Amino acid sequence: MAHHIPPLNFGMVADDLYRSGQPNELNFPFLEKLQLKKIIFLAPDDPSQQFQNFVEDQDIELIHLGMDTHQNPWNPISEEIVISALKIILNPESYPLMVMCNLGRHRTGTVVGCLRKLQRWNLTSIFEEYRRFAGSKVKLLNEQFIELFDTDLVGIPNNPPPFLYLS
Repeated sequence: MAHHIPPLNFGMVADDLYRSGQPNELNFPFLEKLQLKKIIFLAPDDPSQQFQNFVEDQDIELIHLGMDTHQNPWNPISEEIVISALKIILNPESYPLMVMCNLGRHRTGTVVGCLRKLQRWNLTSIFEEYRRFAGSKVKLLNEQFIELFDTDLVGIPNNPPPFLYLS
């Protein structure tokens, strides 16, 4: 009997939208069950060769946004990368979709936090979700980035995914 082990910091953000850290070979059977169409990879370095091979074998589109090369890796993710990731997330043709970075904490948490702002969640709930995945490694700069993120910079498509409730 096959074991289905989710990747580190795996979570369901919405229907067919997932988050996690970079998976390893033990996680591949679990990921196969998700039948992913696309993966947004937010880490500054390249994904492991095993993971790249898995993505290719499964015919999953890997979108490596990474980080700006001019930025210090300890700084929050750039606004441009967050907007690019949200554009993919808001495209209904991207699903099923997973957003990930190395550990699924900070870059992924920042993108998901900005998505929650678009969903009109209150900041307390957004920060609680961010902290649940960040654990003891919370970065206040990421929380500040989420708080100050201007959702008007994100173009909402005519046919957004159903989880995006706009009034």
